Amino acid sequence: MSDAAPPANSPSKAKTFIRRLITTVVLWTIIIFALFSGKALVSDGVFVLVILLLSAFGLMEFYGLAEKRGLPCFKWCGLAGGILLTAGTFCNLTGHLGTSGSPARVNDFETGFLILFVLGLCVRQLFAKSNAAGMAAIATTLFGLMYVPWLLNFIQEINFFPGVQGKIFLIYFVLVTKFSDTGAYAVGSLIGRHKMSPRISPGKTWEGFGGAILFSTGASLIFVHFLGNRMEGMTWLHAVVLGVLLSITAVIGDLIESLFKREAGVKDSGKFFPGIGGLLDLLDSLLFNAPLMYLYLRHVLTHP
Repeated sequence: MSDAAPPANSPSKAKTFIRRLITTVVLWTIIIFALFSGKALVSDGVFVLVILLLSAFGLMEFYGLAEKRGLPCFKWCGLAGGILLTAGTFCNLTGHLGTSGSPARVNDFETGFLILFVLGLCVRQLFAKSNAAGMAAIATTLFGLMYVPWLLNFIQEINFFPGVQGKIFLIYFVLVTKFSDTGAYAVGSLIGRHKMSPRISPGKTWEGFGGAILFSTGASLIFVHFLGNRMEGMTWLHAVVLGVLLSITAVIGDLIESLFKREAGVKDSGKFFPGIGGLLDLLDSLLFNAPLMYLYLRHVLTHP
């Protein structure tokens, strides 16, 4: 008879989902209350602090997955770059650098930063003593920076988008995205039979995918019905289009993060939330949806 203690039972999928949903709601409730506090110092300060924390810890989780996969990376260079990119975008958007905060100006800053970051990684590799896989280290470090902080920056760009009530669009984007996650789980659990991608995520079904689209589109239409008058250019047709698009990319974002975890041989991206998982487990759908929402806002709903 073995003296080893039996492994502790892991929480059920339902409990894990509910915990993640509650954590997401609490996190965004804090942000929303801060955004509508009426004091720029409070709203901007809390917002950028949360975004910086999400960027930093999310990036560390990604590099942790890469290390488990055996991929080399310049972890601390990537972390420093992620913090600077996030802070620099915030300063550009809010005019703290003497800039107008226009989308074109912010895009120029981020493009220039990424160019300098790549050049800096190349110089860093010149001084590496033990890492013979320089190309892999540079590629992994750069991808981590773009996957977490750069994609998260689109949340900032939605919030501070000029000429519109960006805070309303931000709430809309988060709500529709999370209803996609809720619909996928609820419908998939009840009637899910046909697997979407057994190799990557055995729990996801095509029925759940349909539920994601249904819940997301419904939430979009309800939100626009009540607050559409405060959303520049928004109509019921745009609400349907965005509901479908955001639900599809939310599922794709979830699958991509599941692929990373499967390659790394882990169940959760980290242990930031005991019994729930890591930050990337909460952010995966938002990361993919943020740029899509921003591009739709900039090129379809408005023309700044």
